[in-house]
Amino acid sequence: MKSSGGPAAVLHGDARGPVKAAVLVLHGGKVTSHDPATRWQLSSVRMWPFTWSLRRALTDTAVLQLQYRYRGWNGAEESPVRDARWALAQIRDRFGDVPVTLVGHSMGGRTAAAVADDPNVVAVVALAPWWPSGNETKAMRAEQSVLVVHGSADRWTDPALSKAATDAALVRGVRARYVSMKRAGHFMLRSPWTWSKLVRDFVVDQSPSTCATKTR
Repeated sequence: MKSSGGPAAVLHGDARGPVKAAVLVLHGGKVTSHDPATRWQLSSVRMWPFTWSLRRALTDTAVLQLQYRYRGWNGAEESPVRDARWALAQIRDRFGDVPVTLVGHSMGGRTAAAVADDPNVVAVVALAPWWPSGNETKAMRAEQSVLVVHGSADRWTDPALSKAATDAALVRGVRARYVSMKRAGHFMLRSPWTWSKLVRDFVVDQSPSTCATKTR
């Protein structure tokens, strides 16, 4: 489904049968660019293995990947934030008030943090997030769960700022966990199966079916 007017955001994926939860996957981008985002740019392709892995692992869950209108964050315009809010509204329209987990890489991690105030968002995964102030977790609520994974050798985004933002969330009561990937860079090429497993295990643990099993 596409947004309307000008370059369109696209929500890829659907669900068969009843849906009890949703996962919204958010790809990375550039600091500034109004070039249209496409499905085949590396920032988007980089997230498809996570999307496919989660679709295989989860039942009763819609796993959707967002393609932004533009490639850039674009300063105060915060272009992907508008697109992510549109996608969350689409999820509500299609599936009702189901719990949503956000999974974002780099700029997608910044976008996820910005829209974590949405009432349906219950959890956030931020992979090598672009959190330039170290205060990006301020919108996260105490009842939310957050996983931040960052490579210690990242030269594109700052793992120290990610750790600071995670610690700030912990102080406010958010169930936040920080994982340092030793010697890994920004693009998650070192130990890709570990990145995938961390994401999959965390997201599966948030699923309504898993939570129900735990309470039995």
